[in-house]
Amino acid sequence: MSSLPARSDVVIVGGGVMGASTAFHLAEAGVNVTLLERDSLASGSTSKAAGGVRANFSDELNIALGLRSLEAFENFKVRPGQDIDLHQVGYLFILTKPEDVELFEGSVKLQNSLGVQSRMLTPQEAQELSPLLNIDGVLAAAYSPRDGHCTPESVVLGYATGARKHGASIHTGVEVTGIVHDGSTITAVETSAGRIETSTVINCAGAWSPQIGAMVGLDIPVVPYRREILITEPIPDLPSNFPMTIDFSTSFYFHREGPGLLTGFSDQSVEAGFSLNRDDGFAEKLGELAMVRAPRVLDAGIRSGWAGLYEVTPDHNALLGEWKKMSRFLYATGFSGHGFLQGPAIGEIFRDIYLGKTPFVDITPLNIERFATGNLRPERNVV
Repeated sequence: MSSLPARSDVVIVGGGVMGASTAFHLAEAGVNVTLLERDSLASGSTSKAAGGVRANFSDELNIALGLRSLEAFENFKVRPGQDIDLHQVGYLFILTKPEDVELFEGSVKLQNSLGVQSRMLTPQEAQELSPLLNIDGVLAAAYSPRDGHCTPESVVLGYATGARKHGASIHTGVEVTGIVHDGSTITAVETSAGRIETSTVINCAGAWSPQIGAMVGLDIPVVPYRREILITEPIPDLPSNFPMTIDFSTSFYFHREGPGLLTGFSDQSVEAGFSLNRDDGFAEKLGELAMVRAPRVLDAGIRSGWAGLYEVTPDHNALLGEWKKMSRFLYATGFSGHGFLQGPAIGEIFRDIYLGKTPFVDITPLNIERFATGNLRPERNVV
C-alpha cells in the first residue's frame, strides 16, 4: 500500500460509487484529491446493489439526477473508459392498487415534461414485455424504456481508474479515525495510516456516514437496513430485452442476470442495523411473492445470493450538500436504495460545488436542514 499524501485539497471518505465518481470528476478538473476506503473499493452497499439505473421517479430532482446519470452510463465506455455491461431494457412497475396507478400517472406526466419517455401500459402490454408475469389483479403498469441495469463494481472500477489517471490518490484498507478542525474550519483528517492535511472533506460513507458526520458534530439521520438478493439458475426462453420488473405494492422485483434472474424484495420486517447475516427464511418469503406475481420463477433453483445495506432517511430521499456550520464538510448519503444509479450525477455536482460553480440542478432541497425545518421531500417511486 502506498503511503498517504501529507496534504490534499480534498479528502473523500468512502470508496463506493459516490466516492469514486466524485474523485473522478474532481481529479479530471485538476483538483488534488485523495479517496480513503476502509475496506476495498465498492465493498459496501455498491457491490451489493441490484444495479438498476433509471429516471423513473416521482420527485423532480431525482428525475433530473437519474437522467444525467443515464447519459453518463451510456457514454461510460468513452468517459472514463470502462465496459459496465449496460442493458437498457427498461423499468416496468406493476401496479395493483388504484392509488398506485394514480401516483404513477402523475409521475409519468412529470417525467414526460422533463424529457423521460415513460408511459402507462395495460396489464396485457406489460405481460408482453415481461412474459414471466402473472397479471391477475394487475390494474396497469408504468414503463420507462431507456432505463435498465449494469454492473456496479465495473462502474466503481471505471471511475477509480479514471481518477488515478488524472492524478487522484486512492487508498484502500485505510480507516478515517477523526477529522481535525479549528473552530468551524477543517484542517486535517486522521486515519489508521497517518494524517492528511486538508481543508475539505466529502462524506460518501453510505450507511456509515453518521459516524463520519459525528466527527464534526453533525447528526446525519441515516439508518441501515439489510436487503437481500438471490440469483436463480437458468430460466429457458428469457428474451434478451427482458425489463427490470417491479411489483410495486410488494417490492418484489427481478431482472435478467445472464441466463437466470436477479431477484429480491424489501423485507419490511427487518430491524435496523449493520448485520449482513442472511435470513434463512428469505427464499421462502420471496417465493410467496413470486407465486402470486411470477410463478415460473419458482421452477428455477437458487444459484447464489447476498445481503447488503440500504442507507435510509426519514423521507427516503438523499442527503446532499455542504454543512453550513463546518467549512468545508460536504455529504452525499442516505439514498435509500437509489444511490448507485445517481452516482455519476452526484460526482459532477460535488465537483461544481467544490469549484464554486453552479451545478446543473439545484440540490438545496436535499440538504440536511430540511429535517429541522420540516420541509421533507418524500420519494415515492422506491422499493
